[in-house]
Amino acid sequence: MNLEVGAIFQIAGIGIIIAMIHTVLKQMGKEDMAHWVTVIGFVVVLFMVVRLLNDLFQEIKMIFLFQ
Repeated sequence: MNLEVGAIFQIAGIGIIIAMIHTVLKQMGKEDMAHWVTVIGFVVVLFMVVRLLNDLFQEIKMIFLFQ
């Protein structure tokens, strides 16, 4: 249970940092870079979620298939 809470805080932290960077870049007039930063942050979080889902499916497989 401890790992899931840490992952939630990591995802939230990445979201807050990306939002701040996006805002600063947008105010500087660099909207293109701001959008790229947002996309890269989204991809990083997506990889984290996929890894966590893989761990979940491995747990389910281990429980129900007794492997």
